[in-house]
Amino acid sequence: MPTQRQEAAGKSIIIIGAGLAGLSAGCYGRMNGYRTRIFELHTIPGGLCTGWKRKGYTFDGCIHWLMGSGSGIFHRFYQELGAVQGVPMHDPEEFGRVEGEGGKTLILHADIDRLQAHLKELSPADGDVIDELCKGVRDLARMEAPVEKPMELMGFFDKLRMVRSLPSLKATNKWSRVSIKDFASRFRDPFLRSAFQGLAEVFFESGSSMVGLMMGIAQTYKRNGGLPRGGALEFAKAIERRYLDLGGEVQYRARVEKILVEHDRAIGVRLDDDTEHRADIVISAADGRSTIFDMLEGKYIDDAIRGPYEEWPIYGPCLYVSFGVARDLSDESHSLAFLPKEPLAVAGDEHTRLHVNHYSYDPTLAPPGKSSVIVHIPETSYEYWSELYKDPERYKAEKQRLADAVIARLDERFPGIKEQVEVVDVATPMTYVRYTGNWRGSYMGWLDAPETAGKTMKRTLPGLGSFYMAGQWIYPGAGIPGAIMSGRHLIQIICKKDKKEFAATTP
Repeated sequence: MPTQRQEAAGKSIIIIGAGLAGLSAGCYGRMNGYRTRIFELHTIPGGLCTGWKRKGYTFDGCIHWLMGSGSGIFHRFYQELGAVQGVPMHDPEEFGRVEGEGGKTLILHADIDRLQAHLKELSPADGDVIDELCKGVRDLARMEAPVEKPMELMGFFDKLRMVRSLPSLKATNKWSRVSIKDFASRFRDPFLRSAFQGLAEVFFESGSSMVGLMMGIAQTYKRNGGLPRGGALEFAKAIERRYLDLGGEVQYRARVEKILVEHDRAIGVRLDDDTEHRADIVISAADGRSTIFDMLEGKYIDDAIRGPYEEWPIYGPCLYVSFGVARDLSDESHSLAFLPKEPLAVAGDEHTRLHVNHYSYDPTLAPPGKSSVIVHIPETSYEYWSELYKDPERYKAEKQRLADAVIARLDERFPGIKEQVEVVDVATPMTYVRYTGNWRGSYMGWLDAPETAGKTMKRTLPGLGSFYMAGQWIYPGAGIPGAIMSGRHLIQIICKKDKKEFAATTP
């Protein structure tokens, strides 16, 4: 906790958004003596790291694997933020499965040796491609991310220590420039080629790079990509508790309409109720486009800022079709893609695979003997759903049609499940817009794709002082670790600018 003297000397910081980046900046700001206040448009913390409760079931809207669940630098960050102390982690034996025709199944075993043997059983002729893949996963499994400090603050010895991670960094650089779909085309075996294309289409996104898939397998292998008890919402709430215990303030149902600027310095914010709040520093951990082009009216941009918003791919809008079912699915893979007999028609597109996640491993997310089930449908049409949203009756009817169509296809794969459905919930791109304000309903900002490999956005805007940005619109494919890291790094930068020694404490 800051001392009384530090408290008196500390500057005030307003943070827009109580997602993980905003909470992280708030916590580390308080640890370092800054007076912090967060404004959040929703009623709960977490932003995109969230879940929702329906009649005894909890549907997790975020965590599919948590890098740093068991050890390493990100685990230490989570400990500093009070997120993992005493929280059991489920470490699955496999990253997921893709089922194909004729009973063939690709199993992404967490054990790399077992994965390598399994792939070669499926296609001995693809041994060279399989060996290259598994070598890359092993290289990434040895990685200890050198992220104690932001690059801007690294000295000679910090960069020298990065040499230890050179093999992993080389692997990251290599595989971040290869898309899953391009890699899939290298397989001679038609099933493996189709299955890896399926991973791109339903586990990730069609333009995703290989590094996310490989890192997921690598961390699951290390027992460092587990799933926290209680899911994403409880993870976020734990960090909120830490923030409040540190003396931070948060105001919910508080939509920021405008960032106040005087003499090209951010001085505060105006909310949608016309109240104004002043601070020495303003941090936006909210949607990047809304921040730059709406809250700041596009006044502080250049080509380096404008270009990404015109050219970089984003994680597309998606659908979460969730069910509470009176059935224990513990014997099934927790993450499974299968081929329904008929494609699922959504917004003018046909989806030939469905990706099912169940949470039977976590007894807190469903009543005893029952399961929370989510079908994730990526890359739907934002234009379709935004237009439909204007007509509440049509919007509601389409959500019901979609739920019924998904249940019918689940019943093919899990016979009898149709009669066991007790709760239905459909989240569309407009759900994301309503609760997070994210551009085009994107669920994770910039896409981790070959064209964004190695790229980042600046934390500041040209010509604007006392203002910074954090979160998913800084790093492509940042996820939970990147969001938390961005808040921590930003406070380190602010401390350096104020010539204060950065401090972090673990409760």
